[in-house]
Amino acid sequence: MPTFQYIATSEDGSKTIKGSLEASDQAAAMAALGKQNIRPLSVTEGSAKAKSSFSFLGKGKVKSDDLVIFTRQLSSMVGAGVPLLRSLHSLEQHSESPKLKEILGKIIENIEGGTTFGDALAKHPDTFSDVYVNMVRAGETAGILDDILKRLALQQEKNATIRKKVKSAMTYPMVLLFITIIAFFGLMLFVIPQIGKILLDLGGPDAELPLLTQAMLGISAFILQWWFIVIPVFAAAVWALLRYLKTPAGKKQFHHLVLRVPAVNGVIRKVIIARFARTFSALAGAGVSIIETMTVTAHALGNVAYEESLLAAVDKVKNGQQLSQVLEEDGLYPAIVCQMLAVGEETGQTDTVLIKVADFYEEEVDAAISSLSSIIEPVMIVIMGGAVGLIAASVMGPIASLSQSIKG
Repeated sequence: MPTFQYIATSEDGSKTIKGSLEASDQAAAMAALGKQNIRPLSVTEGSAKAKSSFSFLGKGKVKSDDLVIFTRQLSSMVGAGVPLLRSLHSLEQHSESPKLKEILGKIIENIEGGTTFGDALAKHPDTFSDVYVNMVRAGETAGILDDILKRLALQQEKNATIRKKVKSAMTYPMVLLFITIIAFFGLMLFVIPQIGKILLDLGGPDAELPLLTQAMLGISAFILQWWFIVIPVFAAAVWALLRYLKTPAGKKQFHHLVLRVPAVNGVIRKVIIARFARTFSALAGAGVSIIETMTVTAHALGNVAYEESLLAAVDKVKNGQQLSQVLEEDGLYPAIVCQMLAVGEETGQTDTVLIKVADFYEEEVDAAISSLSSIIEPVMIVIMGGAVGLIAASVMGPIASLSQSIKG
């Protein structure tokens, strides 16, 4: 829908109000303003202006920590009986995130224009996921928004915790990998050429060098001569790979690959299962239908292989099969998950059972990440040591040999 900028006065004419709202046409915009007990002076169609003079501040995404704090605070305020709009106004005024402040302003305008809270959130998919939106909609429909917000706050906190632990585990190896690449180019551009001159001075132009040394000197000479092509090509290749991994085909191949990598696949699977159990439990507990719960959960898992599996299970559940049976046949889910889900289906307490599954696997994720971190550190040190040792062997071997020849 188009956005309309308006200038209006309060009902008693004591103050002027400026803002924007979405409506199907100008008449609808004026009618929406009338419902808010304000008198429009000017209503014109046009995009909303940025609230900050530094427009780039509003282009980023809302940080997960900011979203967790917002959800927790909104849950507390609504649970204490503070009206939704008043709660949102207060959180907008005190928000430290420029992007979140901007989004909350738009959400408030939409709600004042007659839009439901869930529909207002749905207009910002980069900030509020399908899970978030569907749970809020279910809470509004059932009249238990405060309870749903508490569930959402807990879920956001758990997801943020797991995400931070995974990032923390990956930071060390990525830094070491970056240092290794920089060191390789540094050695090839500045160190190896100087050592090559020393070898030629010691043995002369006709000296026979080991194959490994010749290979190192050849690589160094090539990079030194064509560095202005090699380095940009290398950077472009890395950029192209990262771009490809963001495409549907690249993402699918990468997600299937990580599930087959030893040591890493165990952590990835546990993270996905924990996310599945907590998301499914939150939606089921909010009263969302089983089909909608499965569909939304599938898109929230973060892995294409599991997403396709759960979406394929939707049709089987529609045909009357139990979800626990379908997941057991799939093979991607551990037996304990299928068994616990079967118990939940029999007792009608699927959300309660899956919360316990989520808690269990989140503890498993903690242990798996700690174990992975202890493995990654020595492996990366061995890789770096091996690379340095290879270069040292290619250089020191012929130097020692030539020194013996000179003494002889």
